Amino acid sequence: QVQLVESGGGLVQAGGSLRLSCAASGSVDSIRVMGWYRRAPGKQRELVATITNGGSTNYADSVKGRFTISRDNAKNTVYLQMNSLKPEDTGVYYCNAHVLIIGTLYPRWGSGTQVTISS
Repeated sequence: QVQLVESGGGLVQAGGSLRLSCAASGSVDSIRVMGWYRRAPGKQRELVATITNGGSTNYADSVKGRFTISRDNAKNTVYLQMNSLKPEDTGVYYCNAHVLIIGTLYPRWGSGTQVTISS
């Protein structure tokens, strides 16, 4: 099993920055992709950014140029640097890992961290 623990959420003013961290533990060798998703109030959870073991990244259009995802494989940790934050970035941010088990990818989720951007 893989466990994910997020940290770094909080309250900041629009235009500010935050850095989220997600530490993975357990069967980390099974992880193939890690990423961040978010759920804004009254909306469904949506993809923010992902990063593969090889370092390939993918971003939602709404965060391109403002957010950067990175990972430290030695620490089994993925980061989300969020700059130029907007009120619409408010939500619960969830760390995600896709783990490979007998040829099939399964998602694993952290419990989430609240990010609130004031206008």
